[in-house]
Amino acid sequence: MYNVSVSPHVREQSTTKAIMRDVAIALLPILAFGVYHFGWNALIVIAISVVTCVVSELLFELIAKKPITVFDYSAVVTGLILAINLPSTVAWWIPVIGGVFAIIAVKMLFGGLGQNFMNPALAARCFLLISFTSRMNDFSIDGVAGATPLAMLKAGEEVDLLTLFLGFHGGCIGEVSALAILIGGLYLIIKKVISIRIPLTYILSTVVFAALINVIAGNDISVTYLAGQALSGGLLVGAFFMATDYVTSPITAKGQLIYGVVLGLMTALFRVLGSSAEGVSYAIIIGNLLVPIIEKITVPKPFGCEKSMKKAKGESK
Repeated sequence: MYNVSVSPHVREQSTTKAIMRDVAIALLPILAFGVYHFGWNALIVIAISVVTCVVSELLFELIAKKPITVFDYSAVVTGLILAINLPSTVAWWIPVIGGVFAIIAVKMLFGGLGQNFMNPALAARCFLLISFTSRMNDFSIDGVAGATPLAMLKAGEEVDLLTLFLGFHGGCIGEVSALAILIGGLYLIIKKVISIRIPLTYILSTVVFAALINVIAGNDISVTYLAGQALSGGLLVGAFFMATDYVTSPITAKGQLIYGVVLGLMTALFRVLGSSAEGVSYAIIIGNLLVPIIEKITVPKPFGCEKSMKKAKGESK
């Protein structure tokens, strides 16, 4: 007996579990540097975030009598991404609230993995930023508070690019080391988990639009300023690990390029004209909401559709 199915008959062998495992592996250099730089507090935040996300998903599925999906690692990845977007100084209950919000409110209530309309971890971070602004912006190291490189750039101060690249400065756990992020991003590209289209377009668009907005506003800019925009804040980690989320990013090649440009424009607007120095999280969340429109205008036409339509119009005449 042969099982006959509809096309496509050539299928991808990747599974959700394998993809999520690769994303978790790619995050390891970022997590390791975060713990090395910020100490045990960072490890505690990471652990609480991951455990909260996994337990929240498991309890929801048990209560709702739904299939158990925690073994696909998606909840683990959500916990890790949420953790790298948090300062190491936050109280233990911050990642708990964020993890519950990400899994229950954004993911499970909309049907689980594949049904959420925005990135759960980023949605949780935006929720925490609005609800606990001062705690989410406490980037002190060893009890000493200091401005982040992105805040220094916004204030017109100079930054050291080597320090930015290596990551020995204040910020969230996973956004400080450009080197660690690039290593993780390169791993995802080599494993073909993500395409370079969205990250590259997003990063370049942010730099270009930041330059244009400053020129229009009459502000002085330099190569250091533009390089600092690319290397500081959450741009790199957002470009490689959040903007490329399968569920909330376009599937068409043209759509991914448009998506990257839209994210770059909004990030530059938030960073240059907004009251806050950062804008990646809000830009990606808004971009997630625009994905259905982007896919609608970039979906390829079926083969022969245009000719068939013209023929039909000719016959109707």
